[in-house]
Amino acid sequence: MVESALQLAGELVNRREAINRELSRNGVRFGVYKNGEYHDRLFPYDPIPRIIESDEFDQLEAGLKQRVNALNAYLKDIYSDKRIIHDGVIPEEYVYTSAGYFPQVNGVTPPGGIFAHIAGEDLVQGEDGRWWVLEDNLRIPSGASYPLFARDIERRTNPKLFREVHVRDNRDYPRLLRKAMDFVSTEGIAVVLTPGRYNSAFFEHAYLAEKTGAALAFPEDLEVVDNKLYFLDYAGRKHRVGAVYRRLSDEYLDPFAFNPDSVIGVPGLLSAYRSGNVAIINAPGNGAADDKAIYYFVPQMIKYYLGEEPILHNAPTYMPMFDADRKTVLDRIGELVIKDVAEAGGYGVVFGSSLDHAAREELADRIKAEPRRFIAQEVIQFRDIDVIDPKTGEASPRKADLRAFVVTGQNTHVWYSGLTRYSSVPGQMIVNSSQGGGFKDTWVLAPEHGTASHDRTLQRSESVASVNLIPHSRKHTLSLVTASKADNLYWLGRYTERAFTTLVQFFPFYDRVMDTDVDAFRPFARALDLPEDFEDFDGFIHSFLYDGSNPDSVRSAIVAAFNNAVVLRPELTSRLLQYIELAVTNITEAAERSDSAEDIYSQRDIADDMLAFWGGVENSTVDITLKAFIFIGKYLERIDLYTRFHLSADELDAPLAKLETYSKALDGMPLPQCFGSGISWLLGQLPDRGYPELTARLQAFLDDFNTRAASGELKDTNALSSMNMDAKRP
Repeated sequence: MVESALQLAGELVNRREAINRELSRNGVRFGVYKNGEYHDRLFPYDPIPRIIESDEFDQLEAGLKQRVNALNAYLKDIYSDKRIIHDGVIPEEYVYTSAGYFPQVNGVTPPGGIFAHIAGEDLVQGEDGRWWVLEDNLRIPSGASYPLFARDIERRTNPKLFREVHVRDNRDYPRLLRKAMDFVSTEGIAVVLTPGRYNSAFFEHAYLAEKTGAALAFPEDLEVVDNKLYFLDYAGRKHRVGAVYRRLSDEYLDPFAFNPDSVIGVPGLLSAYRSGNVAIINAPGNGAADDKAIYYFVPQMIKYYLGEEPILHNAPTYMPMFDADRKTVLDRIGELVIKDVAEAGGYGVVFGSSLDHAAREELADRIKAEPRRFIAQEVIQFRDIDVIDPKTGEASPRKADLRAFVVTGQNTHVWYSGLTRYSSVPGQMIVNSSQGGGFKDTWVLAPEHGTASHDRTLQRSESVASVNLIPHSRKHTLSLVTASKADNLYWLGRYTERAFTTLVQFFPFYDRVMDTDVDAFRPFARALDLPEDFEDFDGFIHSFLYDGSNPDSVRSAIVAAFNNAVVLRPELTSRLLQYIELAVTNITEAAERSDSAEDIYSQRDIADDMLAFWGGVENSTVDITLKAFIFIGKYLERIDLYTRFHLSADELDAPLAKLETYSKALDGMPLPQCFGSGISWLLGQLPDRGYPELTARLQAFLDDFNTRAASGELKDTNALSSMNMDAKRP
């Protein structure tokens, strides 16, 4: 079976470019902050998977369950009876001085009694094959979505060979996650709480919301009333929330309870949690158990709470707060790896061998001054794994770790996959995604048929398959669309139409210019309120098509469409979002080769992307009300642009009829303010454009809207001024 897996891995290597294209068109991103700036980049993927044999993974699975169960018991204990402290197993100063310990949740037992619903356990495999646990991540571990998404692509590259290899299926992760959310839910819907679009793992937030059927919520979408948490839809109606899968740190979760300066938290959330009215996944205060210093005591926790010997092993660790350990650390500082317990993501990790004498002395002084802040570990020579060097196309060894995911609900499950992260630099020991590393899939081979392990696998598969999740066809309706997402849907329609129609209208004018009549282009510029006094026509065309800093360029319209679409992944699905991703890729590539291109017909691909997106939306199971929001924006934009170009009244009949048809889908429902603002603005322009009948019909549309307008103001105040594509605006 291993030989077959290696053969399949070779197939993936040969198709790595196609797989990476598929990841790109689906926006599989991981953001990185560098020099204070956010860079949204595709998460580098390597096609050579890590392969773990069945028996080996069974041992890992047992050890991971044991470890996470002990950590859950520890969290429950230190926030209640504190027996482990009273019995002298862990010194109390280690518990109470942990940056992750929050007295605000002392005495609180979460719904279901579970603290760590999702644990990300970081392991490395030594050169002798032995596995070592390097870290426990119990707050907001990320990364499961990347191998989950990649596997779907891999499976389709060679389905026949995949069937023969018998790699354990990894598609159950969303079901395990939703099962855990439902088990602890108090009453109401489930939400994934994201701090925002520019969080490094935002792709994962949106993707897991899509796959679990949960609503993707921003902090401003949630409100606490009478110690209960509610989700606010675009009309201001409240929907009770029973479970929050939070993806922001404790410190920013609730400004009333933690950091008062936080602008991304939900005021009062902790009070609702303390009252038992909402489950928070993972529980606040979990950092008290994944502190790098507490890591030292996990083997003792396993013995204390479970009465068992640890199956998995910690890396040999020294605690500078202990006199004997501090002496060892200071004597061997050039041989050990020193970790700052307050840091994460690969930051604050120093290999003593990389420091000169002065730097070692400085680090030693810091350890003496703040011994609680540091731990030291033996350097584990872990195995290299081959990756394909993107420059040479050849296999090259890299250090790699494994983040295993353990999901706890009614039972504790270890996901049959994991995120293998590798270093971007040969020989470098730090592999974190935030440090520029890449990822590869992790294949867990299925057991041989007829074994007890195989029987357990079948039983687990059956139990997972029985989870009753929200059916795909019932995913998201307008009742779970927030005010900001209503704006996103509307502007997505407008910006996709803007890119499409301006390109369609562009080519006839451009063809006349090719016949040496440069002045023929001025009516096009005039229609879009663009400057007509261009001296360099080619420069003007480049600015109009490709200049991302020009807010009136086609490229800017596509990027604006993308920025509105990317937060709508749960509502639209990844399949539809990929067409907007493709348009961004196509315009970016066209801009890069524009100086040397012999023609400009690559722009037709972008227009085709828009057509494919609209057709996909229309033909999808997306709720009709969501479609209406997009298409009302689309056809309102088309009417604006057609009247700018002074097309005949006959040509306006179709978009106006479409506008009215989609509006009927919203009969009896409140309409967001952006609709009325857009129509009002357009009505102010039409008298000068000479369309009296159209003006009357739009006025009737607006009058109907005003009787059903949802309260609230347009959040994006710059959106209205951008409708006129006026290059001269400030």
